[in-house]
Amino acid sequence: MAYVIVEGNVKNPELLAQYSQQAAPTLEKFGGKFIAKGGAEPLHGDAEFAIRAVIEFASVEVAKEWYFSDEYQALAGIREQGMDSRFVVTEAV
Repeated sequence: MAYVIVEGNVKNPELLAQYSQQAAPTLEKFGGKFIAKGGAEPLHGDAEFAIRAVIEFASVEVAKEWYFSDEYQALAGIREQGMDSRFVVTEAV
């Protein structure tokens, strides 16, 4: 298993909602599913981003296939207008 961790700060709530609505269906083809999504409360240290999402995939390779897919990358512009973000992928232990 692998997890894509999305961190973000909302810039435009309407565009972020539009992005989220369009991005969620792109996960299906790659077997991705949300494990967590929403506001994040720091337990230690400063939090650079206010919201988080954790998306589970079968492997790092499949997660990367989703992220770099034409379907998902077509949404990058609206994502950037809707939020400042960082996406990382990590393998489960």
